Amino acid sequence: MHEAAVDTPSVVQVMPLREQGGVRITDERWSIEPAQAGRTYTDLYGNECLRLIIPTGRSTFRYDAIAEVPDATEDVDVTAPEVAPLDLPDDVLLYTLPSRYVVPDLLGDEAWNRFSQLPKGYTRVQAICDHVHRHLTFQYGSSTASSTAADVYASGYGVCRDFTHLAITFCRALSIPARYVFGYLPEMDIEGTAIVPDFSAWMEVWLGDRWWTFDPRNNTPRKGRVLIGRGRDASDVAMLTTFGGPLLESMVVHAEEVE
Repeated sequence: MHEAAVDTPSVVQVMPLREQGGVRITDERWSIEPAQAGRTYTDLYGNECLRLIIPTGRSTFRYDAIAEVPDATEDVDVTAPEVAPLDLPDDVLLYTLPSRYVVPDLLGDEAWNRFSQLPKGYTRVQAICDHVHRHLTFQYGSSTASSTAADVYASGYGVCRDFTHLAITFCRALSIPARYVFGYLPEMDIEGTAIVPDFSAWMEVWLGDRWWTFDPRNNTPRKGRVLIGRGRDASDVAMLTTFGGPLLESMVVHAEEVE
């Protein structure tokens, strides 16, 4: 729900990617009250985005979808090798570079001191996730829209996007391509947890000849991931981008398993 002083052009990213392994969107609908026209487009990372106007006054945007997902966790292969920068595909090389929140130039020494002597490949990336998972404490409100991976590493606190930015930073400091992923992650076959449903962030790392999923926040394979978007960091896959300053009054996310 928003309150806007003027009509505000906006871009919304909440719709799942059409092409993601094993996931099929079987039903979806979105609505805006008061009614507004909108149109979709695909950004340069292949993410589906919705362009619309947040109207003057109070308005409500709602999106609902049902997704069929595999009854299995993401793939794991501890033998997957790192690829030298010279041999990386052209479209992957981008994900070795610094970006707004991912700062391998600032944390490069830390990455090399901690991880350079470990065996290269999947297990080294997992060691990075293990370290980030232990080092950061999850806490809502502990970071801001301007907090970089270096900021949260120094503070020791963050939310899932901060865990992901930090792990990506360490990977890129070692010339391991890593990209940011934003999506839904319901509690499927997880016992003894009380996680508030929300958008979630994790990362994909290029090893061998493909991207592999890693989750430094939860740090365990999970079922039910539904991707919304991929990019260099959170700035490329913002849930809402506004060309103005409407006030976000409330937001509720439901990501749950249904029969």
